[in-house]
Amino acid sequence: MLSDEPLEKVLPPYNLEVVRGIRHFIVENVRSARRFLKKCDRSINIDELTFYTLDEHTKPEEITDYLNPLMAGEPMGVISEAGCPAIADPGADVVAMAQSRGLKVVPLVGPSSILMSLMASGFNGQSFAFQGYLPIEAGKRTKKLHEMERAIAGGQTQIFIETPYRNNKLIAELCATLRSDLRLCVACNITGNDETILTRTIREWGKMSYNFDKRPAIFLLYR
Repeated sequence: MLSDEPLEKVLPPYNLEVVRGIRHFIVENVRSARRFLKKCDRSINIDELTFYTLDEHTKPEEITDYLNPLMAGEPMGVISEAGCPAIADPGADVVAMAQSRGLKVVPLVGPSSILMSLMASGFNGQSFAFQGYLPIEAGKRTKKLHEMERAIAGGQTQIFIETPYRNNKLIAELCATLRSDLRLCVACNITGNDETILTRTIREWGKMSYNFDKRPAIFLLYR
């Protein structure tokens, strides 16, 4: 997935201008959001900002008042932990709420590991599905892989992620479970100096030496 490179390498200058004018942020994690904003501009007074937590544990009723500053005419921002806000991200819930209230929503250009890995994979970009994390339980996991195999046969690229310390084990599992002629792309540390985006057949991965242990990666499968 995405690296932790300097922001000017991955974000347009306009984004940083917008950030400087916002005092209310909806975020997945307050600590990392504060760190991100300091990287945007060290002159930003973090203590003057208001943060609203929105993650997978936030209950729908808890976000009812999150948009009050926006309703009052103040700009608000949504910060995702990785990639684009609201794309495979809990930020979609608050965006839906803003749309339902007739509030203006402005998307800003930024890196998405899903789209960037797809761009570099050589796979079908017309039809694709992001599956998130695969099931942990072995039987359900194998069933999911075979479901994805059928979707690939229909022409749809399958995209998914894994906990970084399990990356190598996942590749080995894919090699043992899937058809050998399917192609697997592993996109690791996207935008970083050590970025690796490699597409090979399952058969070739099974014969290769590799080490993606504890490195942020995203996986894509296609025929």
